[in-house]
Amino acid sequence: MLYGVTDVPPWYMCILLGFQHYLTMFGSTVAVPLILAGPLGIANNNVAKGQIISTIFFASGISTLLQTLIGNRLPIVQGAAFSFLTPAIAIMNSVSDPLPSNIDAFLPVRRPVQGAIMVASCTQVFLGLTGLVGLLMSRIGPLTIAPTITLVGLGLFGPAGDFAGKHWGISFLTMFLIILFSQHLRDVVVPLPRFKKHGGKRFVRVKVILAVLIAWMFCGFLTAAGAFPASSQQYGYFARTDVRSGVLADAAWFRFPYPGQWGVPVVTASGVLGMISGVLASIIESIGDYYACARLSQVPPPPTHAINRLHNQLVSRHQPTKDYPNPTKHFRRGVFTEGIGCILAGALGTGNGTTSYSENIGAIGITKVGSRRVVQTGAVIMLILAVIGKFGALFTTIPDPVVGGMFCVMFGMIAAVGMSSLQFVDLNSSRNLLVMGFSIFMGVALPEWVRKNKTVIATGSVEGDQIVLVLLQTGMFIAGVLGFVLDNTIPGK
Repeated sequence: MLYGVTDVPPWYMCILLGFQHYLTMFGSTVAVPLILAGPLGIANNNVAKGQIISTIFFASGISTLLQTLIGNRLPIVQGAAFSFLTPAIAIMNSVSDPLPSNIDAFLPVRRPVQGAIMVASCTQVFLGLTGLVGLLMSRIGPLTIAPTITLVGLGLFGPAGDFAGKHWGISFLTMFLIILFSQHLRDVVVPLPRFKKHGGKRFVRVKVILAVLIAWMFCGFLTAAGAFPASSQQYGYFARTDVRSGVLADAAWFRFPYPGQWGVPVVTASGVLGMISGVLASIIESIGDYYACARLSQVPPPPTHAINRLHNQLVSRHQPTKDYPNPTKHFRRGVFTEGIGCILAGALGTGNGTTSYSENIGAIGITKVGSRRVVQTGAVIMLILAVIGKFGALFTTIPDPVVGGMFCVMFGMIAAVGMSSLQFVDLNSSRNLLVMGFSIFMGVALPEWVRKNKTVIATGSVEGDQIVLVLLQTGMFIAGVLGFVLDNTIPGK
């Protein structure tokens, strides 16, 4: 490692590498509010979309600082959680009774999501605080994890197809560039000068994904050349870069997100129950990220019994190292602190929670810089740029087909990450094939049927109907529950 967890690089290197972390998490974080815009009813309200983008970066910056200062204290970046999207969309689709007319149009569906995130995240806080997450994980195996995470990606095929379908040519260009840079040219690096800790110059390798930027610029050239139609009724219009250019003039220069900025959150039983599935999926992902980050940062991971336990007697069971004097003490608070970050994100009204970002952990492996100070600098950059209103508005001008191309690759990777858990499963076993196949198929089929036949759900209670609708429209919840029940009841392993 060039810099260990407790090392402090020069200030200019902190800024440079911190900004790289910002760029690495940028695509995934921007994707979330763009997906939520449709269900929120603000697909054409670009100022509102810019505000949500700024708010979600603001929440990510605060959550990252909390995790690196008082949480597990590993160099882990916190960003928007895709596992919260499916239950959030299901909650929005189930809202039928509008709130008072003096509230903005998107608030009736936003406020129940906020309340669901805040209350459901208390589950994460409780599991981390008490250490019960260890007991929970002992009963959750690959046949539960695989269908749950896979449905996080597959469940978002609709928004991806809608965005990409605005101009498939531009979308395929974006996909091609992302695959080119991330796979074919993954060993090509951009050398930037830096100073060694003990004097002398050398180069540090910095990798920045340029696909979205290049596709965006290409659309700009084609727009200036008149290659795209000027009418919104014609195919290809939304590949233009000037479709939403007015948002830059309408957005405020500075805007500070604050809790309750879009009203008081509304708590419903259906929303909370549905969102808990997203919380549990986020916990599963994050625990894997903790181990990966500890390994890449050359910090020995804690023993299984120490994950997120707040009992001081466990600290003595793990040997300290030079760069990380008390790893168990700092590592154990990971899930607990993420829960606090999700509660904060819900209060701010992001419509989403926060979770650990695997792509930023990968950046540590590339740069060989595992310094907490670098990640904290990146968090400060998030906060600064989040309060500049026009900066958030700028990203709403990215053409829809470019966003769609990014979605297709990103969501495909999320689905593949879920399937990768099957490497620990005997796929020659009919038992395992049944659990996996049935869970995924029902996680796709049942929500699709419910969305088309909502009126069939009639429990005799409005609240009961809403609970059933939210849960049955959440594919990852259905797949996860079926995988868990079948894996723990069918004989075999």
